Parts: sequence; structure tokens; C-alpha cells
Amino acid sequence: MNTRPWLIAPLLAGILLAGQSHAANLVPPRGYYAPVDVDAKSGGSCKAPPAPYTAKLEFRSKYEGSDKARATLNPKAEKAFREKTADITEMERGISKMVMEYMREGQRTQLECTLQWLGNWAQANALLSTQYNHTGMSMRKWALGSMASAYLRLKFSESQPLAPYRAQTQVIESWFSRLADQVVHDWSDLPLKKINNHSYWAAWSVMATAVATNRQDLFDWSVAQFRVAAGQVDRDGFLPNELKRNQRALAYHNYSLPPLAMIASFAQANGVDLREANDGALRRLGEKVIAGVDDQKAFDKRTGKDQDMSELKKHSKFSWLEPWCSLYSCSAKTVEWKDEMGPYKTFRLGGDVTQVFHPKKEGGS
Repeated sequence: MNTRPWLIAPLLAGILLAGQSHAANLVPPRGYYAPVDVDAKSGGSCKAPPAPYTAKLEFRSKYEGSDKARATLNPKAEKAFREKTADITEMERGISKMVMEYMREGQRTQLECTLQWLGNWAQANALLSTQYNHTGMSMRKWALGSMASAYLRLKFSESQPLAPYRAQTQVIESWFSRLADQVVHDWSDLPLKKINNHSYWAAWSVMATAVATNRQDLFDWSVAQFRVAAGQVDRDGFLPNELKRNQRALAYHNYSLPPLAMIASFAQANGVDLREANDGALRRLGEKVIAGVDDQKAFDKRTGKDQDMSELKKHSKFSWLEPWCSLYSCSAKTVEWKDEMGPYKTFRLGGDVTQVFHPKKEGGS
């Protein structure tokens, strides 16, 4: 045998590196591995997807005309915003709904419709316009987070439902990857005074995409954004940039928690523990909001305004409790409160959050 000793070391190194690379594949929390009970008699038709949004991402803000607090709704501007973004929202909600139905019912039509919708928008390079305003780039990251996090349930299911559709999934994941690159561009290098819940939701969309496409660079960016967010939480559990929202401060503290709790859960699944960042900032923030829902005086005092509780009457707004209580030991009272409001479904976190973090519990409507 004609051996070549000088090749052995590099070859072994290559094998070891390949093994390390495989071992380091990014993964979601365990609940995303849930199998699908496939229905052999599946049928039905696929609804046509909404038209891919390829125009400029320039939309009116629902707070148009408001003061610096951005806390007063403008009904006309909100109506214009809803109308112009209707196809994007239909896409987000539709993907989430079809994935949830597929995971529950196992009908192949639901799976193929999901891939058809995503593939349609991917091939059209939807949502990738480089002409956008703040509301437009906000819609881009929300949409990416919704779609990528729903897709994760298909990609990581033990049933491997995507295995026969490699060509389609490559197109979809390439599109997700390009969207995430644009989101990173949109939301990087902001001054601290402008980093608020929008940046946290951007980081969540990038985290979901990082795991969907196995991109460590995106994962690292998301973790870095989390650390910035954690650094903003003061000793009392407040976020200074959300306190600026005056009467909506408590609502926006609450709105900041879903992406942060999800990022921390995904980081934990990949060996990065963010629970104690800035002396347990995520815990302090969650506890401050829980206390604030019960008694708003602390928020009223810090803002000088009575808190608007209208948004906090929607149980889905507390979906963050599922990942948060998987990261920390919630009190019996908090668990009881959580379970009374749940199960939780929200398309911005990919659908049925309760099923992901408590797979044995039945999802609600």
C-alpha cells in the first residue's frame, strides 16, 4: 500500500472538524421536534397565496402625528397601514395557521400549501426592497419572524415532513437567509436611545432564521442584540426606552418580553445561557411586568401617566410566559395565572407556543 503520511494529519483534522461542525448544528428547543401523525387520506385544495409584496416598504405609522411618546393612535393612518400591509399580514397568519393545522391533523395538503405559499414569495424576492421607512423595515422583521419560526416546526419535526421537498426548501431557506441579512443591516449600529422593542423583535426574527438555515453568524448577532437589551433593563426591572411610551409603557414592556424570552430559550438550546445576563435582567423584566399587571402604580409613578391596559386584556399578549417559565422557576401563582390564560397561540412567534413548550398540553383556539 502506498501510504502518504503527510496527508494523514490534515485528513484526520478535516474529519474532526466535520464532526465538530455537525455537532454544532443550531437547534431549536425540544418542543420543535414533535412528530406529525400523518393522515393517509389527506385531501382538499390549496387557497391561492396572497400576492408577493415586492413594492417599496414604505407605510404610514399608526401613531402618525403623535408626540415623542408615540402613544396616541391615528385612526386614519392605522387604516391606511392595515390596508397596504394586508397581504403581508395574510401571509404571516396564513403560514402560521397552515403549519399549526398540519402539525395537528397531518394532512399533506396543508404542508404542500405552506411550501407553495413560501416558495411563491421566495421566488418573487418578496419583502427585500431596499426602499423603506421605519414602519416598512418593522414589517419586514415581523414577517420574517412569523414565517421562519412557523417553518421550524416542519424542519425539525421527528417525522421529517420536508424530506421529499428538498428543492423547495432550499429556495425558501435561501430567501429567509437573504431577508435576515437585510434585517441585520436594518437594525445594526443603532444608538442606544433608539434601541427598543423593535430591535428585540428583529433579533427574534434573526434567531429563528439562524436555526432554520444553520447560520452561526445570525445566531451570534441575535445573542449580541439580546445582551444589549439585557443591559438596558435597570435595577428595578424597567426599560428606559419603553418608559418613554407614557400611558403605554407597561404594554410595551410586556410587548418586549416575547422576543427576548424566545431568544433566550433558543440560545439555551444551543448551549448559551442568557438567563443571568446583566444580573438576571430578563427575570427582573418579567417580574416587573407581572407585578405591573396586578398593580400599575410603579409604572404610573415612573411615567406620570395612568397606564392604558386595553392591550393587556388580550391573553395572547402573555405568550412569553411559556418560554420564560421554562427558563426560570415561576411561582405557583404565576404558573396558575399562565395556565388560566393559556394555551397561547400567536403568529409572531410561529403559532402554538404552548404546544412547543408544553407538548403534552392540548393547544387552545
